Amino acid sequence: MSLRINDTIALEDWELTESFVAASGPGGQHVNKTASAVELRFEAERSPHLPDAVKRRLKRLAGRKWTDDGAIILKVQDTRSQARNREIARERLKEMIEKALVAPKRRIPTRPSRNAVKRRLDAKTQRGQVKSLRGKVDPMD
Repeated sequence: MSLRINDTIALEDWELTESFVAASGPGGQHVNKTASAVELRFEAERSPHLPDAVKRRLKRLAGRKWTDDGAIILKVQDTRSQARNREIARERLKEMIEKALVAPKRRIPTRPSRNAVKRRLDAKTQRGQVKSLRGKVDPMD
C-alpha cells in the first residue's frame, strides 16, 4: 500500500516500515497484551521519489526524528486503536513531506531610508532630553 503525497509523488512500500510497540501510559487490563503504538520509518535519504532540495528541507523539518542513516522515524500513540495510530502516522508523514515540498520565499534584504533613520535618531534625542529633565530639582536655583 503506497502513500500518495500529491499528483507527482507517491512513496513505495519498501520506503515505509511499520512496527508496532506497546504504548506508554495507562491502558487498563489489556495494556500488556496489545501493541497499539505505531513506529513508522521512512527511508527519506534513499527515496528516489523526492528531489534533493526537498530532502534537505525535510531533514531540517524533521529535526530529531531524522536518524543518522537518513530515515525519519515517527512514533504515534495518540489513540488506543492500532489502526487509527497507523493512519495518524501516515498523515503526519504526508503533512511533513507536503510542507517540505514548498520552497521558502527568498528574502530580499532592505534598508531604511535616510529620512527614516533621521526621524528615528531625532526621536531618540528628544526622548533623551525628556529623561534628562526628570532629575532632582536643586532648591538653591
